Amino acid sequence: MPLTSSFRLAAAAAAAVGLVLLGGCTAITRSMSDGITRVITPYRVEVVQGNVVTKEQLALIKPGMPRNRVRDLLGSPLIADAFHAQRWDYVFVIRRQGTEPQQRSVTVRFENDLVASVEAPELPSELEFVASISRPAKGEVPKLELTPDERAQLPAPVRPEVATPAAPQGAARSYPPLETTP
Repeated sequence: MPLTSSFRLAAAAAAAVGLVLLGGCTAITRSMSDGITRVITPYRVEVVQGNVVTKEQLALIKPGMPRNRVRDLLGSPLIADAFHAQRWDYVFVIRRQGTEPQQRSVTVRFENDLVASVEAPELPSELEFVASISRPAKGEVPKLELTPDERAQLPAPVRPEVATPAAPQGAARSYPPLETTP
């Protein structure tokens, strides 16, 4: 049975309407998800890798110092390569929300298991490092205690009247003694 031209025209129109409706659904879904992600931000894991090496720690490393002493002062190196046994790399990376990401690398080179040289960028002091990873305060710090003047202005506490206990009610019973003495 051959299809009539009017039936073909109706099928084409229905397909066109269906495509338009599906396209509209996609646009609505995109606009809703864009709105939600502007309001709700996903949690991002804080990444801290390696050893923090500060200016004070680096000042303690001197040429001719043995490997064990360097390990005691700076900790285990993040990279101790078997192919470059005379080199230790201390790499530090931190990524936290609300602060700028930081990355530093300190390289200690050895000759005959003694420190030959140290390569490092300008490192922060301990106080500068702590300040750089501290998150900025959001708003004012809440007041935790009243001043003596504010305490004096508070109303006196109302003490409830203590009711006298009522006499016990119920049947009076007498019990025989538990032990008898001969």
